[in-house]
Amino acid sequence: METKSIMIVGVGGQGSLLASKLLGHLLLSQGFDVKVSEVHGMSQRGGSVVTYVRYGSRVYSPVIDRGEADFIVSFELLEAARWLPYLKKDGQIVTNTQQIDPMPVITGAAEYPGDLVAKIQAAGARIDAMDCLSLAEKAGSAKAVNIVLLGRLSHYFDLPEEAWMASLEANVPAKFLEMNKKAFALGKNA
Repeated sequence: METKSIMIVGVGGQGSLLASKLLGHLLLSQGFDVKVSEVHGMSQRGGSVVTYVRYGSRVYSPVIDRGEADFIVSFELLEAARWLPYLKKDGQIVTNTQQIDPMPVITGAAEYPGDLVAKIQAAGARIDAMDCLSLAEKAGSAKAVNIVLLGRLSHYFDLPEEAWMASLEANVPAKFLEMNKKAFALGKNA
């Protein structure tokens, strides 16, 4: 199987590292060779965070270059736009429509760009955008946006739901498991 590449992008503190850990576990459990690389940046200060997940028969590097990502999973709309050059021509973006103001917007030095979904579509990208924050809150916690996004991403994979659930069970503390299963289902069925 040819190597596939997934970029998980967001802002520090949104759970992108857990999402990449879950995906890595899932793909390994399905017999793929998997490489995961995390780039933190200023993640603890609300800065941009990107994680690479690559899988296939044999993967030699975790790094994804411009134009190589089959999927971009974005926790925040501006991050989807920022990483758009990394998407393949026939790639897919799965994004939360939540907007988190970056520092230049907070300080008044810039404005948050408007109509980002339309601009991303105009650039030729396929985008699946939804309000994951509302669904996460419905599941029981705003912190479950990452699992809502994985639920949505599962539409694009021919993998059994039981495998996704097994990865949740292996990586999420027991006291949060039912809430995260609900978040996954809400994302999947949105």
